[in-house]
Amino acid sequence: MRHSNYDKYPATKISGIATIGWEEILKVVKEALGDRDELAVELYTGVYENEVLGAFRSVWGDNVVDTRSLMKPEEEILKMTERYMTDDVLFGYVTSLRMSDYFDEERLSAVSNMPEGVRVVVGSGASLAVSENAMVIYVDMARWEIQQRFRRHEVMALGTDNRNDSVSIQYKRGYFNDWRICDIHKDSLFGRVEFWIDTHIAGSPKMIDRNMFFEGIDRTVSSPFRVVPFFDPAPWGGQWMKEVCGLDRNKANFGWCFDCVPEENSLYFDVDGVLFELPSVNLVLLRSRELLGESVEARFGKDFPIRFDFLDTFGGGNLSLQVHPTTQFIRENFGMPYTQDESYYLMDAGEDAAVYIGLKTGVDSDAMISDLRKARKGEIVFDAEKYVNRIPAKKHDHFLIPGGTVHCSGSEGMVLEISSTPSIFTFKMWDWQRLGLDGKPRPINVERGIRVIDWKRDTGYVEKNLHNRFETVASGEGWKEERTGLHPNEFIETRRHTFTAEVSHNTGGSVNVLNLVDGEEAVVKSPTGAFSPFVVHYAETFIIPASAGDYTITPCGRSEGRECMTIKAYVRF
Repeated sequence: MRHSNYDKYPATKISGIATIGWEEILKVVKEALGDRDELAVELYTGVYENEVLGAFRSVWGDNVVDTRSLMKPEEEILKMTERYMTDDVLFGYVTSLRMSDYFDEERLSAVSNMPEGVRVVVGSGASLAVSENAMVIYVDMARWEIQQRFRRHEVMALGTDNRNDSVSIQYKRGYFNDWRICDIHKDSLFGRVEFWIDTHIAGSPKMIDRNMFFEGIDRTVSSPFRVVPFFDPAPWGGQWMKEVCGLDRNKANFGWCFDCVPEENSLYFDVDGVLFELPSVNLVLLRSRELLGESVEARFGKDFPIRFDFLDTFGGGNLSLQVHPTTQFIRENFGMPYTQDESYYLMDAGEDAAVYIGLKTGVDSDAMISDLRKARKGEIVFDAEKYVNRIPAKKHDHFLIPGGTVHCSGSEGMVLEISSTPSIFTFKMWDWQRLGLDGKPRPINVERGIRVIDWKRDTGYVEKNLHNRFETVASGEGWKEERTGLHPNEFIETRRHTFTAEVSHNTGGSVNVLNLVDGEEAVVKSPTGAFSPFVVHYAETFIIPASAGDYTITPCGRSEGRECMTIKAYVRF
C-alpha cells in the first residue's frame, strides 16, 4: 500500500462564467426570457423540488405551476407502474413508460388558460405543459447524489411520494422506472434547453448557458477524461482506499469506489475555477457514436457497456458468496438486454488474500442447495470451502467471472472489478452471518442463485479457463502487451501493458477504459496533437473515446524511466 496523488475531482475546463446563487440566476433568466410568456423548468427526479419552486415563486408568484399538480392521481400512477416495480425487495422490470404517461390531459390543457402573464411550469415533464416557443431550463441531478438523498428519505419519486419506503425500494423505482423515463425525456430536450442548473449542493445553485454546456460536452468527448469517482462504505469494507485515494480516515471503512459507471457518476466542468456538476450519462446520450464507437453504439445503443470499480477488503471481510444471472435469465426476468459478466483484477493483495471462484470438482449440487437453504433460515453455518474453490490471490492476478459462476472476493484484497454495466444483478447466496450497514440482514437470493449456477464450472474449469489467462501478444523496446481475457462468453476484451517507455495504442473503433494499475504517473498523448496531453495517476480509471483513434501512454513525472502498467478494456467484435 502506498500514498498516491489520486485526483478525486477531475474536471474539463471550459470558458465563460457560471452564474451562482438563486438571486443572480433569476436575474439572468428573467432577462433572457424577454417578451416570451412561457417558461418550463425541467427537473430530473431527485432534485430538491421545494428549493427550485420557492426560488421561481419568489419572482413569478402564483403563476408558477408544479408539474405534480398536472399528473395523474398517485394511486393511478402506482397501479400504472406496478408491473415494473414487481413485489420483489430488490429487482423490478425495465419500464416501457414515458414521461407523457404520467400526465392528466385535462390538467395539462388547463395550464394554457391561466391568467395573463408569464406562465412558469416547474417539475419533471414541465416542457409537456408549454408550447415549442417556451424557454426551457433543465435542473439536472446525478444518480449517485440521488441515492444519498434516498438514504436520508428526502426526495419523492416521479409522480409519487415514496419517501417512507425502504432505500432498496426507492432505488428499485429509480433504476427500473424513473431514471429511464427521465433520461429518455431529457434526451429529447437537449436541443431546446437554454440554461442548465446544478443543485447538487443544496442552497448553492450554479447555472451555465447552452453554449457552455455543449462546449463542455464536446471538449470532454474529444480527449481522454475521467468521471468523478465516488466512494461508499460496505459491510465487508476495507482500509486500502483511505490511504491510496486520500479518503476520510475517520470513516469506519470504504468498500466501494465507482470510478467508471457513467450512468451513475458525475462530470465536472471547471468554469473559471467553479466546479459545475452534471450527470456523466449526458455525454453518453449526446455523443454516443464519438464516445462508444459506431459498432459499439449499433450493438448497445446509448448504453455505456463497460464498468470499472474498486472492491476494498484490506482489513475487512469476504464479500457475499454470489452469482450473476445468465443472459437468458436477466432478459426474461428483468427486461435487461445483457447480463453482468465481470472479472477481478488484483490491484493489491495481502498475505492471506484469496478469491472464491467456481465449485469444487465432484460437488453434490443437491447437498449444496440444501445447505444454502438451511443457512438462509439460520439453521446452519454454510461451509463455503466445502463447496467452492478458495484460490490464493496475489497482486496482478486476474480472475474471469462469466455469468453463472459462483464467486466472491475474500478479505485482504484490493480488486479492480471490470464488468459489463448492469450493476445490481448480484444474487447473494451466503453472507457469512453478517448484517448490513443498517443493522439488518442483507437480502439473500438462494432460489434465484441456484437457477443460474453453472455446475460445470468446477476446479478444473477454473484452472483452465478463469485464472490468469495471460498471453503475450506483442512487445517492443520498453513495452509488452498481454491478453488477459475476459472469458470467451463475455463481450469485453482486456489487455495489460507493462512499459518503461512510450507505448502505442489504438481504440480500434471501441471506447477504451483503462486504469494505471502500477506506477505513479503516466501521460496520454495524441500522435497528431488532436488533444492536449492528459496525465493520469496510480489507481485512476480513465476513458479514451473511440473517436480518439491512435494514442500513446508514457511514464512521466515520478515514474519517468520506471515501469508502469495499465489494464485496458474494450468491446470485443
